Amino acid sequence: MGREYPLGYEYFRTRLHRAFSSQAKLQNDDEIRKGIARAEFVKKGLYYVKRYRALKQRYEENR
Repeated sequence: MGREYPLGYEYFRTRLHRAFSSQAKLQNDDEIRKGIARAEFVKKGLYYVKRYRALKQRYEENR
């Protein structure tokens, strides 16, 4: 995912590392499960944004 990030891989990597580090203190199982569910939601959203951008680029070139 980070390789295609508009601001570059290094920006993506540092932000991702910061996000993981901020959640390292979680101890409660429910909190951990909520965090994992949120991460999967974001991952799914990023996938669909990537797909949308590819389709948009593909069809705008044909106009």
